[in-house]
Amino acid sequence: MSGDGLPERFDVIVHPARELRGEVRAQPSKNYTTRYLLAAALAGGETRVVGAATSEDAGALLACLRDWGAGVGRVGEDVVVRGFGAHPRPGVTLNPGNAGAVARFLMGVAALTTGTTFVTDHPDSLGRRPQGDLLAALERLGARVTSVGGRLPVTISGPVRGGAVEVSAERSSQYASALMFLGPLLPEGLDLHLTGEIKSHAPLRQTLDTLAAFGIQATASGDLRRVSIPGGQAYRAGRVLVPGDYPGSAALLAAAAALPGEVTVTNLREHDLQGEREALDVLREMGADLTREGDRVTVRGGRPLRAVTRDGDGFTDAVQALTAAAAFADGTTTWENVATLRLKECDRISDTRRELERLGLTVSETADSLSVTGTGRIAGSLTADGHGDHRMIMLLTVLGLKADAPIRISGAHHIRKSYPAFFRHLEELGARFEYVEATRN
Repeated sequence: MSGDGLPERFDVIVHPARELRGEVRAQPSKNYTTRYLLAAALAGGETRVVGAATSEDAGALLACLRDWGAGVGRVGEDVVVRGFGAHPRPGVTLNPGNAGAVARFLMGVAALTTGTTFVTDHPDSLGRRPQGDLLAALERLGARVTSVGGRLPVTISGPVRGGAVEVSAERSSQYASALMFLGPLLPEGLDLHLTGEIKSHAPLRQTLDTLAAFGIQATASGDLRRVSIPGGQAYRAGRVLVPGDYPGSAALLAAAAALPGEVTVTNLREHDLQGEREALDVLREMGADLTREGDRVTVRGGRPLRAVTRDGDGFTDAVQALTAAAAFADGTTTWENVATLRLKECDRISDTRRELERLGLTVSETADSLSVTGTGRIAGSLTADGHGDHRMIMLLTVLGLKADAPIRISGAHHIRKSYPAFFRHLEELGARFEYVEATRN
């Protein structure tokens, strides 16, 4: 058994629900937890990260930070980090698990070391995700890099002095964020130029926000194409509070919109830089009865939903959750400009299309879009493939809550990557699940 009382590896059987009703507190933000913990390690003193996430991604990052020499301890819901500053331990092998952002952020910081090697025990997921754009930028800064086709395993050695460098933002904003965490600790700082079509502006702003919270000076152009970070700075230790997570909460709110009842999610900061905050606007446009009072968001469910067409680039981590709402909407919903979904834990365009078609939905795709035609019925009495992807599992779970009969989702334990309490939170709202020990991924 794992710490949540469930089998280490399990499938979940989702039973149809009559309604959802109640109140839950949003889990801590996955993106801010990752950024705050890394910045805390880059500070020289002791930092308390209040309300840090307990997800697998956070655990993978903490393990890597310990290996690099940080002191890490959990105090209740907080994490206390005693940082290593600009001097991570050299010659270390780090395993970020299946956490893409963790791997990339640490690769940037690895230029402060010599002989840091990155490996993964998820070769079919993180091992296949591209890192070449970031590695090329590090090489242009003077780092020595060895890899196999720009993928893990990767070994990185500094030192680098900094200066001007370009990095492509076509595939991911995480490459630029990785360099931004490195920049203040370089003697010459960083004059960063982002090339190509910038994907996911919001995470870049979250990184800049994190740097400011830790006392780092940085300036950016309005379009984020230029970021200037003076060198020779030091991260300032202290206390930071992790906000609530919008991507995971979007799944709860989508479920609440689809089913009768009334659900309130608290701890969702109104003025927040998470792009997935836009999910609330999308649900309103779809016809959901959604209101906000401070950090409390309430959905009164069961109203008819209608299809929308939206550029999904700003809220990519909520696209799967909103696709569940689209499955119950009148008309065809299209998410445009979401090509980066193909580079996640699974191909969240093609794999989603295949799973939804098996459930009886009409779905189409292009290279950078996904379209779903809503239906009044979702087929049940079958097993859906979670594809080892936490966002896919959330999508399938919401669909199962309104299916004709129970749906079994394989590999549901992968929900722990970002939202360990997902099933428990839905149970608190009235959902019913069975957990079946599984032997496969």
